[in-house]
Amino acid sequence: MSVLLVPSGLAGERVDAAASRMTGVSRSRIGELIASGGVRVNGRVVSKSDRVADGDMLEVELSDAPVAEVVPSIVAGMGIVHDDADIVVVDKPAGVAAHPSLGWEGPDVLGHLAAAGFRISTSGASERRGIVQRLDVGTSGLMVVAKSEPAYTALKRAFRERTVEKIYHALAQGHPDPFVGTIDAPIGRHPGADWKMAIVDGGRHSVTHYDTLEALRSATLLEVHLETGRTHQIRVHLQAIRHPIVGDPLYGGDPVLAAELGLVRQWLHATRLGFVHPATGEWVEFESPYPDDLQHALDVLRAR
Repeated sequence: MSVLLVPSGLAGERVDAAASRMTGVSRSRIGELIASGGVRVNGRVVSKSDRVADGDMLEVELSDAPVAEVVPSIVAGMGIVHDDADIVVVDKPAGVAAHPSLGWEGPDVLGHLAAAGFRISTSGASERRGIVQRLDVGTSGLMVVAKSEPAYTALKRAFRERTVEKIYHALAQGHPDPFVGTIDAPIGRHPGADWKMAIVDGGRHSVTHYDTLEALRSATLLEVHLETGRTHQIRVHLQAIRHPIVGDPLYGGDPVLAAELGLVRQWLHATRLGFVHPATGEWVEFESPYPDDLQHALDVLRAR
């Protein structure tokens, strides 16, 4: 039995989401525990769609549930863009997860921070402490991690209330028409493959804004602004308008074009991140240049 107090940063979240984040157990496993009565809030058996409040007592039966652990390990290519008492902003290379999880055996951001001597002092499961946002393993770029509990609470709220500026650059196949647009389509688990996402009826509200930066011979460099932050959102939305991200075969990318450009992952980079600093109240903004593999692919296209 694990007994945890819900922090203010998770107030309003669904029980299954909050329990998963606080324990490190997968959301599907938490759903099974809820169905069998193994999760209670303030002593009451709940359904997975119930919401938690600040200070709720969450009880989870974890006797046979394996959990992931943070393993300190320096990650080559990980950049520290900013560090202070409350936050650390990293420039994550591709091939690195935000945090450890069951089934993932590669490197992760929290493992690097632990090995580098950073102290993350927030609530929640140890393998997800400080995590207020995530980037896909195959996506590079900027990501903020909270180091203190006040910062964790403030940043969770900022992401939930959509006051964080998240700007990505993506290389899309073909030429989107119109050149500037908004994609508003609900995203949920793919009905035939729960390891990928899709546009589905009843999915979560998802909005992506894009603007053309440069039209190339067989692809277009886009600046993408996320109004929401769903799993694989940019990748799913660009596939939906028939302009998938170059190097992203999971969502319709052409493997031949990717090979010609030397890409082994999606051309997607979190290039700019801005938010109100949780301690100073001042707006802060950070930028990240393209990593070598993305720049090389762009150079090859421009030379055609």
